[in-house]
Amino acid sequence: MQHTMVGGEIPLIDVAPYLADVPGAAQRAAAELRFAFENVGFYYLRGHGVPQALIDTAYAEAARFHAQPIEQKLALKVDEHNIGYMPIARKPPPNAAAQGKKPSQNEAYFLRRERGTDDPDVLSNRRFHAINKWPQESDLPGFRSNMLAYMSTLEALCQKLVKLYALALELPEGRFDSCFARPHMILRMSRYPVIDGADESVASLVPHTDSGFMTLLPPNKVQGLSIQLPGGRWMDAPGVEDAFVVNGGDILHRWTNERFLSTPHRVRNVSGQLRYAVPFFCDPDHDTVIDCLPTCGPAKYPPIKFGDYALWFAAQRYEHMQKVQAPTEADVAPGARATARW
Repeated sequence: MQHTMVGGEIPLIDVAPYLADVPGAAQRAAAELRFAFENVGFYYLRGHGVPQALIDTAYAEAARFHAQPIEQKLALKVDEHNIGYMPIARKPPPNAAAQGKKPSQNEAYFLRRERGTDDPDVLSNRRFHAINKWPQESDLPGFRSNMLAYMSTLEALCQKLVKLYALALELPEGRFDSCFARPHMILRMSRYPVIDGADESVASLVPHTDSGFMTLLPPNKVQGLSIQLPGGRWMDAPGVEDAFVVNGGDILHRWTNERFLSTPHRVRNVSGQLRYAVPFFCDPDHDTVIDCLPTCGPAKYPPIKFGDYALWFAAQRYEHMQKVQAPTEADVAPGARATARW
């Protein structure tokens, strides 16, 4: 199969024919997806159907949120559910400290699935299933409705894409449907100040892998993302105007028994201007048991619920989560990829 490559390294997949139910399009897109994950761990997604106006709104709202006075943002300070505003960290996470790196130079605001006060998971205080912390409507009119529209649009897209992941793994098309019927999702609205490009000890976001199944980054007019290719070389990801950048995380890597790659990446904003990003993370529900898929054996990892893995990962990565009771590394058996020191 001929693959369209961006920068000579990263596959570009056009899913418009698949979304339009063109005969044979699902199988072709799945084959391209398999190639992307077995060789790179990233791909560009074209033909996704997300309106450009909605993407533009998401970026504008990120800028509007972060332009607020610090006091208003701190009133929504991030909590043990990893919901709310996170200022620039005071110290690096363990994987960055091991490299002698400084804290990541970004501030972020996290949203998860919108829930009501009567939601059973809210009432039981289930980890990562709490109520979102929204700015006052009088402070940011329309912010809440705009971001909920963006999140629901991407949720619907991901629910269609997971069928391609199943086909790419030679599984029935509906293999992942039940665990993505109500997926766990996170929107991170990040603001990256400019950093000194000559200082290799500082990054806008230190090298890392993601924890989950699927991350979607909408096209960004200000570049800064770098991807560590399988050979070890860092590549600045080119901007493609109409394409999302998509990658898999450690739980996809584990579920596929390391067949699909979870690739390290970083952000270095040396553009000379503020950079905003609105990555959307779409994962299975937290009751999903991550066990080696039948086309990927023999198993290298014990089964684990995704919610337990997500809690372990957050405790490793975020300063405000490090005192939260979480599974230990021995409990999780996370593997070399998730504990690597890049």
